[in-house]
Amino acid sequence: MNDSYLYLIIALLPLTAGMLVTQVNPYHALVLRGVLGAVAAMVDAVLGAADVALTEALMGTMLSITLYAVAVRSSLVLRLGVIENQLVEKNQDNNFQQLIDDFRSIFNKHYMRLEVVPYTTTETLEQALIEKEIHATCAPLEEIHKEEEKYQTVIRVQRIYNIIESELSSPNTVLKYRNILDVGEQH
Repeated sequence: MNDSYLYLIIALLPLTAGMLVTQVNPYHALVLRGVLGAVAAMVDAVLGAADVALTEALMGTMLSITLYAVAVRSSLVLRLGVIENQLVEKNQDNNFQQLIDDFRSIFNKHYMRLEVVPYTTTETLEQALIEKEIHATCAPLEEIHKEEEKYQTVIRVQRIYNIIESELSSPNTVLKYRNILDVGEQH
């Protein structure tokens, strides 16, 4: 019997694995992980290890893909804290809406979602940043003359700060990086 088809199937394992580790998009990596698990299960089945093939298909592919999908989806969220009255539709400043749209477009390029989290006061907003409930804050600057509304965006994650600093062209905000120490180190 000619076993050349087996060599072709086995050759898919390192090819798929190589594609998997070079992926930038985490969602494409999830799909490739599923393909890798399916190919491994097929190789195990063809070689006569049905129990290993079934385990690989159920645990190595289906369960791990589900868990990875949940982890990827939850880890690619940037939580931006804002003052509650900034979100009220009738009072919303066009500069603020444009700034939020700019943030969303930047994060979409990096496969991230922006979640806007409202807080009642500046103090609770600041406390949420310190306690690491949010990744960044965007609050109005308190200036003497307010012809044009400007905002201050404070970011506690260095990598996100670098991304926004290099890609944001909006003059409506002043960016600041704030290195937040662990709560235990502050006392």
